[in-house]
Amino acid sequence: MPARASGFKSPFGHSYGGAIYVGITRVNLKDALSLIREIPDFPEPGILFRDITPLLSNPQGFSVVVDELLAFNSTRAQFAGIEARGFIFASAMAIRSSSGFIPIRKSGKLPAMVFSEKYALEYGEATLEIHQDALSTGNKIIIIDDVLATGGTLEAAIKLVHQAGGEVVGAVALLEISALGGRERLNVNFPQIKIDALVSA
Repeated sequence: MPARASGFKSPFGHSYGGAIYVGITRVNLKDALSLIREIPDFPEPGILFRDITPLLSNPQGFSVVVDELLAFNSTRAQFAGIEARGFIFASAMAIRSSSGFIPIRKSGKLPAMVFSEKYALEYGEATLEIHQDALSTGNKIIIIDDVLATGGTLEAAIKLVHQAGGEVVGAVALLEISALGGRERLNVNFPQIKIDALVSA
């Protein structure tokens, strides 16, 4: 899909007005995802971190990924993004689709009354929160995060949206680490919710 603005430079060093090209070929999802780099032993030894900052800094690649993520939205829904990198994609998707954005934040970051949910990470424990008045009863919500690993983060976010009165109709991640079983966990606990990811690793 063409970029929304002109004069961009591709990640491969070529500028072609308002369209996305690699040589004579348009940048596709595979090209965009190739910008994600792997950082070993971050933030803890034994963790392979997927760094999306090169993707985000490239306007063509970022645009392609946002459009591909939006393709999973078959209903008129708002987007809830999980701090921090889920914010980036969810807010871009909300703007692109003229929808709303709801932040799901780490503990202590929201100023008003909140609902809280603890969850386990691959390397520790954390808490997510949502404003108690963030949603109206029955609001349809798609939750966005960058990585689906063990499923703990998305599970906590789903519970928070339900506590706030929303209906989770989907959860979408940029990357899925399939060996960690997050999709299976979510399918067991929330069989009514469609789980999607752009790519599995």
